[in-house]
Amino acid sequence: MPTSSKADLYRKLPSVDQLLHSPDLTAIISSEGQAPVADAARAMLARMRAEIASARLDAAAVDLALSGISGAIERQVRQSLTYSLRPLINATGVILHTNLGRAPIAGSALEHIRNAASGYSNLEFDVETADRGKRDVHVDRLFRKLLDDRGTVAISTIVVNNNAAAVLLALNTLAEDGEVIVSRGELVEIGGSFRIPDVMSKSNATLREVGSTNRTRVADYERAINEKTQLLLRVHRSNFQITGFTEQPAIEELAALARARNIPLMEDLGSGALFDLRTIGVSGEPGVLDSLQAGADIVSYSGDKLLGGPQAGILSGRTDLIARMRANSLFRALRVDKLTYAALEATLLAYVKHDHDAIPALRMMHLSKAEIAPRTEAVAAKSGSPELTVEMIDGESVIGGGAAPSAVLPTKLLAVTRDGLSADEISARLRASEPPVIARVEEGRVLLDLRTVFPEQDENVIAALRAL
Repeated sequence: MPTSSKADLYRKLPSVDQLLHSPDLTAIISSEGQAPVADAARAMLARMRAEIASARLDAAAVDLALSGISGAIERQVRQSLTYSLRPLINATGVILHTNLGRAPIAGSALEHIRNAASGYSNLEFDVETADRGKRDVHVDRLFRKLLDDRGTVAISTIVVNNNAAAVLLALNTLAEDGEVIVSRGELVEIGGSFRIPDVMSKSNATLREVGSTNRTRVADYERAINEKTQLLLRVHRSNFQITGFTEQPAIEELAALARARNIPLMEDLGSGALFDLRTIGVSGEPGVLDSLQAGADIVSYSGDKLLGGPQAGILSGRTDLIARMRANSLFRALRVDKLTYAALEATLLAYVKHDHDAIPALRMMHLSKAEIAPRTEAVAAKSGSPELTVEMIDGESVIGGGAAPSAVLPTKLLAVTRDGLSADEISARLRASEPPVIARVEEGRVLLDLRTVFPEQDENVIAALRAL
């Protein structure tokens, strides 16, 4: 039989208009609109032309492709109109997993977001006086309840879009064209290759390093103070530890030096907790109130880490210093919207009511191994098969999110192996389930930690394991 030329194969292809008038595409056009279907049809035809041009399609293959082109176009439309950002199941045991969205927010926060966003709100409106209001009052009042117990020193709080922005705003406000003294051992790099010296440079403040990588004394700060010094900065090493031959001045020592020289002291906590971490067995990790009580004038921290709320950068401290930051034009550029304020307000209300279990990240942190074990055992019992081995073993969860890097929480794990599949292959298949199940791989086994899996997701995990 004569071989079809490329020109003959091109002539077999229908036009976009012909495809749009196909009865097979009537339903998808009706439900999704003509424009996305036309785009998918053009993309499909372009792909076939490219494959004809490269001789990857012969006449039989073209005929076969055309016989299923309506279905392929419909799948392309569905895929193109599907949300890219979608929920998944975090079975890694990392509570504040940066790649998986950090802290899940409370149900009350979701409801408050819906109420505040579905209509109009008093975001910047004083209902009693009919005057323009300030958006930060909605959370400042709650932060005062949680933090304002230092006697005569009034505490205020403002919110920007993340902690790097909070540090930028504070440094620009308090130390622009001046010097900021910081220990060499605290020049940290956070996720995404953002480094404290880079943030400081953008703030137009000059970095003055003191001490050494492993040892810095309060005398090092004192010797570095000069007429250009505008701020003493302490950066909490929240995502790594230096052990061995080390020394670091206590925050109380730095506070005493700052008061004696009339220079503000700021502590960048990075994560920052509003609850006592010792209740979950974590020591040596200062909370926001700890830093303020120890003498820090300003504390910066994140909203979506140990606090358990939405992404935000929070600055709490002396009212006069916060007022200067609020007046900085950068504050408007870095401020957050009504959705963030709604989520943060609801989260803070849970703290005020001491309802820590309402905050998912805190609830996960407080779970004991004994509480996790029955769920883990039940999932294991429902998931095994002759080919699939699912066993319960002892293990550890971590807080994550650059918080308490050495702290671990005892837990029970599901260890999964299957004949004929490597651990990486099992992990990939779990990720391909709906919703995706994200596990961790250690020592040739897939491990799932139900600490970070919501109880209502257990059946999804069972289904994903059975599908293996």
